[in-house]
Amino acid sequence: MKIALPSRLNQIDDHFGHCEYFTVFTTDNANQEIIDTEIIASPTGCGCKSNIAQILAALNVKIMLAGNMGEGAVRVLNNAGIEVLRGCSGDVKTVALNWLAGSLTDSGDSCHEHEHSCQN
Repeated sequence: MKIALPSRLNQIDDHFGHCEYFTVFTTDNANQEIIDTEIIASPTGCGCKSNIAQILAALNVKIMLAGNMGEGAVRVLNNAGIEVLRGCSGDVKTVALNWLAGSLTDSGDSCHEHEHSCQN
């Protein structure tokens, strides 16, 4: 399975729509390990109005582990077949390994600051 994390300096970037890049891990869920890493450049502009959901879906990403994210971005990702878990922070590899271990849940944290500009 592939999971994506909005990243800046190998940390979860708390602002999905303006992250520096996306770290995409290919995981072996049965063995709870990361078997490959890709870096995907972040498009410019608001995340939910960019083509990042389609890019990640084309790479077969199924999960987005993020910090805060507006409901518009969550909808765009969900519509592309990508499940979103919000409330993540820290080192991207540690977050991914915690998800593989089953210790992450969606916090429901939304970024209301940009809610108006990211509605579809």
